[in-house]
Amino acid sequence: MDHLQYHLTPEGWLRQLFSAKAAREGGVVRRKLRDMERFVGRRAFDAELRRRGYSAVENAGQIIIFCNAEPLRVISARAIPLGIEAKSLEGFGTDF
Repeated sequence: MDHLQYHLTPEGWLRQLFSAKAAREGGVVRRKLRDMERFVGRRAFDAELRRRGYSAVENAGQIIIFCNAEPLRVISARAIPLGIEAKSLEGFGTDF
């Protein structure tokens, strides 16, 4: 099945991602970061997230996409202020 993915266009990859059952139901989907960068590119992916009003986090080579417009609350062992919305994390640091 992997050999078919090499022929995906950026639009096809995004369509496949957001047509997943979890995405359609407003849930969470996970993809390899390298696949997102290879098939779509970070700039186009970020633009699509903004267009849809979705958020995503990146960790250990994975990207977790929250397919809804709900605010994020980061929970971590590190000292992170709780109750801040995802948009307010932009100037807080690159670890978020």
